[in-house]
Amino acid sequence: MLSAAGFTFANLIAGFIFSGIGLVAFVYGKKEGSYKPLSIGIALMAYPYFLTSTFWLYAVGIGLCLLLYFWRD
Repeated sequence: MLSAAGFTFANLIAGFIFSGIGLVAFVYGKKEGSYKPLSIGIALMAYPYFLTSTFWLYAVGIGLCLLLYFWRD
């Protein structure tokens, strides 16, 4: 089932989840002065606007979250 914009309910939920994680990472990176979580947070907040495939939306989101977890100082 597609909506007028081409997004499914699963896409919207993924966008909210990964954008929320990105917002937390962005605020943390800005507060700590660390560019790694800051840049990954920006990527997590921005990429759902460019992907419409549910599989790739979740795959990229999980990949960026794993990068956020393992690419630490």
